Amino acid sequence: MRSNYKRLEDYINLVDKRNRNLQIDNLIGLSIQKKFIPSISNTIGTDMSTYRILNKNQFAYCSVTSRNGEKITIALYQEDKTAMVSQAYDVFEIKDEKELLPEYLMMWFRRPEFDRYARFMSHGSVREMFSWEEMCNTELPIPSPEKQKEIVKEYNAIVDRINLNNQLIQKLEETAQAIYKQWFVDFEFPDAAGKPYKTNGGELVESELGDVPKGWELKEISSICEITSSKRIFESEYQKYGIPFYRGKEITQKKAGAVISDLIYISYKRYDELIKNYGKPSKGDILMTAVGTIGSTYMVDEEEFYFKDGNVIWFKNFKYENSNYLLYDFMQTEQFTNLINEITIGSTQSAITIKTFGQQKIVFPSKYILQKYMISSMNLNNCLKMKKKQQIALSTLKDLLLSKLATIEN
Repeated sequence: MRSNYKRLEDYINLVDKRNRNLQIDNLIGLSIQKKFIPSISNTIGTDMSTYRILNKNQFAYCSVTSRNGEKITIALYQEDKTAMVSQAYDVFEIKDEKELLPEYLMMWFRRPEFDRYARFMSHGSVREMFSWEEMCNTELPIPSPEKQKEIVKEYNAIVDRINLNNQLIQKLEETAQAIYKQWFVDFEFPDAAGKPYKTNGGELVESELGDVPKGWELKEISSICEITSSKRIFESEYQKYGIPFYRGKEITQKKAGAVISDLIYISYKRYDELIKNYGKPSKGDILMTAVGTIGSTYMVDEEEFYFKDGNVIWFKNFKYENSNYLLYDFMQTEQFTNLINEITIGSTQSAITIKTFGQQKIVFPSKYILQKYMISSMNLNNCLKMKKKQQIALSTLKDLLLSKLATIEN
């Protein structure tokens, strides 16, 4: 054991207070994201007196690890209101918070290295368990309380910025959807005088999708752009270095602004061969997941990657200037979600076909209105991309801080 590493046994105590008098009714559970969540268990007829009581700055964890993949279910409770958890969870607390801060210890538990350690140390014939004894044997560096406070402060500053960015991203997405609805659902786009079109007597004509402004059209999506998918890349061609290889999962992560982990790559030689024969995603193209989790979209702003056939639909070569922004923003609406639900096929695994999707129609405005709309849409999307890139950078910084805990010195 390194000189600054200490066994947790000297710092933690098991707590086993039960809800014997049934005074506590705040039932919570744990997620593999290492957070407490409202319980969704059916407790009708359950003896709640056996449930464990949980107070602020106490930990709860599930010792059974074989059903959680690579994650250990553990969290620090930081609410003032006393709660209770299932007796399936072990509850423990720190003996002296002047020696070890609960927030610092929780940072250690958030490390992927701890998850791997706990899984490795788990044992059992029927189900594997990371026992209380193994938890007590866990070793970690415990610097001075002052150093712990400094580390926790840095970590919380990053987490607070991530949370703030998430709020800003949500507001930007809501604003983009509100503008699309105002222009293309309510038809209150600015008219020639800068006033809301429909409210100020703008003429509407009938269409199969309902009334639309005079001069507008309904266009099949396949008439706006080319819709295709890419050459399938087989498992034997995957490697560790080269061009990133995006599947549906990566497209979903890109949209969310999350860190893409465990990327698969194809060789530069194979990539050159593929783009020669099939082309490559270009800036402004749209990618959409088409199998499993359907309808997650991403507008390309980088060109050096490839993706798997079947799981991703590729919208490219847009025939009308700025129409990619119109289609992309339509794909973020509730209308689009309802449309996907209508045309999805498959009983075992959900999917949609290129042909069926291409036959769907959207409201298509005049060239002048589309140009005006593109300006606001592009500005909002650029802000979203900037915030999501910040999220990736902040998440990387957070992970780096957690990884450096192993080398902390006073």
